[in-house]
Amino acid sequence: MGRKPSAKPTSFDIAYLAGVSQPTVSRALRGSKSVSLATRQRIQEIARELNYSVDKNASSLRSQRSHTIALLFFEDPTPDGANINPFFLAMLGAITRATANRGLDLLISFQKMEDDWHTRYQDSHRADGLILLGYGDYTLYAQRLTELVEHETRFVRWGSVQADGIGATVGTDNIAAGRLAGEHLLGIGRRRIAFLGQADEHYPEFADRYRGLTEAMADAGLAPDPALQLGALSSEGDGRAAIRALLESGADFDAVFAASDLIAIGAMRALAEAGRRVPDDVAVVGFDDIPAASLTSPPLTTVQQDLVAAGELLVETLADQIEGRARANRSLPPRLIVRASTTG
Repeated sequence: MGRKPSAKPTSFDIAYLAGVSQPTVSRALRGSKSVSLATRQRIQEIARELNYSVDKNASSLRSQRSHTIALLFFEDPTPDGANINPFFLAMLGAITRATANRGLDLLISFQKMEDDWHTRYQDSHRADGLILLGYGDYTLYAQRLTELVEHETRFVRWGSVQADGIGATVGTDNIAAGRLAGEHLLGIGRRRIAFLGQADEHYPEFADRYRGLTEAMADAGLAPDPALQLGALSSEGDGRAAIRALLESGADFDAVFAASDLIAIGAMRALAEAGRRVPDDVAVVGFDDIPAASLTSPPLTTVQQDLVAAGELLVETLADQIEGRARANRSLPPRLIVRASTTG
């Protein structure tokens, strides 16, 4: 089939040796799932044997694609001045690997609400689609997502997976995660559980985590105390301030479920400053399992999100959009990592 191999390997040479068409080779080398796994693997093996590399400039001219995806971070104030939530920084490695495995380039940038993301990246052919990480206030973010949909921008975001959500979304099952945390705290005998996180429409992931906690408490015959739910964003300073406010109010609590590890770390520091022992007096659970979670004193029990699967699904979902295939939202199961902040 086709022509015989030439001196300088081309995609036609690979097609000849694999017994397939040249378009099939092109799709396989892009990682397209329209080609069977066995065929993709055979084509990739032949390409390696021939030391073949894709001419991205020529490919882009033919397809009007850049073979690049843009990863946009939302700026999130952090103590070290990096302005990237450490959870998303940890996810970056998984996204980078998944992108490279598909033969795509990755453009990384901070996103700002006032920027025209569609024009800057897709219309200008700098990127074929967008991965959005972080967003701050969702009620403001939703307006920008609606604009992206109206412009037919190809994008996928990490966030709260909802039936009426805007655009393709990959995220953790936050309600199930809240249940995990609540059931664990209830299982070790805690009954007065404080939740630190802004649990409303502005931060739907935090709201879902709180909902999961309250469902676990309801199953145990307990009603949540509204006085034990304090708004906090994802920073150590917010966690410290929330605990100080609880202590000053005189509220009785024997456990804390923080909506992020950073909030939990700040809460633990405030508890130590107030002479409250963790976990003897107050058990603490965080969320995300960032690297610092295992280094606190005591090490932090936390809910872990599957970073590897998250990175792969974000890239896969966007790649399917670029290829013209719609993908349903994807929700990942959480995992509880038990450490000494709850078990002593």
